[in-house]
Amino acid sequence: MDENLLLDAIERYRNGQMDDAERLFFEELRKNNPGIDQVASEHSFFLDELENMSEQKSFRQNLKQVQNKLRKEGILSEDDQPKSKVVYLWNRYRRTITVAAAIAGLISFSTATVISKYSENKKVAVITPLVDNKLNQFEHKLNQIEHKLNDATAIPAKPKFEANFRATGFLVDGSGYIITNAHVVQNAKNIIVENKKGDQFSAQPIYSNTTTDLAILKITDTSFKKISALPYTFPKTTAELAEPIFTLGYPREEVVYGEGYLSAKSGYYGDTASYQISISVNPGNSGGPVIDKDGEVIGIISSKETNADGVVFAIKSKNIYTALKEIRKDKDITIKLPTVNSLKDLDRVKQIKKLEDFVFKVKGN
Repeated sequence: MDENLLLDAIERYRNGQMDDAERLFFEELRKNNPGIDQVASEHSFFLDELENMSEQKSFRQNLKQVQNKLRKEGILSEDDQPKSKVVYLWNRYRRTITVAAAIAGLISFSTATVISKYSENKKVAVITPLVDNKLNQFEHKLNQIEHKLNDATAIPAKPKFEANFRATGFLVDGSGYIITNAHVVQNAKNIIVENKKGDQFSAQPIYSNTTTDLAILKITDTSFKKISALPYTFPKTTAELAEPIFTLGYPREEVVYGEGYLSAKSGYYGDTASYQISISVNPGNSGGPVIDKDGEVIGIISSKETNADGVVFAIKSKNIYTALKEIRKDKDITIKLPTVNSLKDLDRVKQIKKLEDFVFKVKGN
């Protein structure tokens, strides 16, 4: 069942918009399919939370109107700012939204599981790009509320970048060149990259190739400080079967580590430009580095097969060299890949500590 059709049916059932025959069919479907029943229950609860959120927002607006009226009547002076009450309401408000966002994540996961089972029955492979496109459903609402709260305080806040997708990228040159997937940025009008500290920098694509699914961004923000040396290198040779690998990425707001192994030297349907790797990934991992035990970046995560466990595809790093030649030819830009590997012979924890600063969230709208 298509995810959008399922969610639409859940909402129409909840709102009493189904006729008797359709309602009975939907109830029977939930009864016989525990996965669909779970999605229906979670989505209904999520909608209830959103309605509660709307009621709280309305209450805050009414509070503000009363405050303005008391000022006009001289009962409340201009110096009397009940900010603590507004902040208190916001703290309760934010907690409700966080719960709702968590529920929405469960809904997305559960629905994907149900759809995957249908796909398995039909023996159809479903290849999914690993970009998190759910951000606009919650972050936009949160940012709107935070902007209004900041307006009521004396301290001005820096405007937040309202993104509607999140993926991963990493530096290939310390001057501010970041590699990610072409499918990550192909429809983006505005792009920022964000490091593990939360510092955000504006960026723009200087290269994108949908055939190899590679894109290179240039950080254009003047606040970005050039990095003298990257700790990893990019091999031109093909990695070996069963070689242990790991990745860092942003399927959530903090960096996430995953490990696995190289399961095939070619990608989907024998694509020689990609590897098949066995690893756990989620939306947001697109563009993340695939690194071997010696700290060499052997690939870039691009997609996964939805109806198979741990079947992930990564673009071979040797394609980066081809991309750099094309950039140098078309735009006369020289990007210098690192030549010294400082990760070799380090234990994994130390490798990760050195790597974290060079892996970025890629966000856009």
